[in-house]
Amino acid sequence: MRILVTGATGFIGSALVPFLVARGHRVTRLVRRDVPAIAGADDLRCDLVSGSLDPAALEDHDAAINLAGESVAERWTPEKKARIRASRVDGTRRLSEALAALARPPRVLVSASAIGIYGDRGDERLTEASAPGRGFLAEVAQAWEAAAEPARRRGIRVVHPRIGTVLSPGGGALARLLRPFKLGAGGKLGSGRQWTSWIALDDLVPLLLHLTADTTLEGPVNAVAPGALTNAEFGRLLGKVLGRPTALGVPAFAARMAFGEMADEVLLASTRVIPAKLEAAGYPFRHPELEAALRHMLGLSR
Repeated sequence: MRILVTGATGFIGSALVPFLVARGHRVTRLVRRDVPAIAGADDLRCDLVSGSLDPAALEDHDAAINLAGESVAERWTPEKKARIRASRVDGTRRLSEALAALARPPRVLVSASAIGIYGDRGDERLTEASAPGRGFLAEVAQAWEAAAEPARRRGIRVVHPRIGTVLSPGGGALARLLRPFKLGAGGKLGSGRQWTSWIALDDLVPLLLHLTADTTLEGPVNAVAPGALTNAEFGRLLGKVLGRPTALGVPAFAARMAFGEMADEVLLASTRVIPAKLEAAGYPFRHPELEAALRHMLGLSR
């Protein structure tokens, strides 16, 4: 297939593009600036937020995977929140409108979303049929998914992988946790009772390709492993794998002092997400359980 990828130089996109190329797909990366070339991938300069996009350059793609979005993993100022929203909602809308206007649009648009759409829900088991929650991230995620409506109206199959905490030692949450845990300073965040819904990067990347091909999957798809667990259990297992104690932790008030609103919506929120659609489809997760996933990613045996 010929696949268009936005957010191609981000944490997930940087792993996805080489994966697609290695499997014989032709990739077009939408990039805002000059970036190091990747053999087997073409680059198209554009800025989806500002609207500087030449629709003609998008012709003749079989699929599009939209991963563009400002990181949420830092303190939220009003300016930061505006960038988070614009990078997702405005960018997705412009991409969807451009794809819908093509003479031969792609068959499928896999447009990322996030489990933040469910908000802070305690112990509630959340499937794709669950109602959205409240809060800034939930509101952004709802608008993010709705921004793909022009593509849906054009007859493009639209899939929204609602992505959980992505684990890889090369970036994201796990990379930030490794140093304090290795130093014996790891532990739970706040009460530790909040649920963490995660997925290994090694599972997410092939899943994104799978979503372009499986015509039975449409709309929201929870992109998380089946083995959600509490923050306290997550910390205990990471400490176990690393052979380090986990008696220390970060009190909720300290997280709020350091990160403000982001702490309540990301670090301390409880989101127990079930990949119901993927389980019903029999999707073969490589890493369904956290301890085995961590040992594989970190190259550590029992």
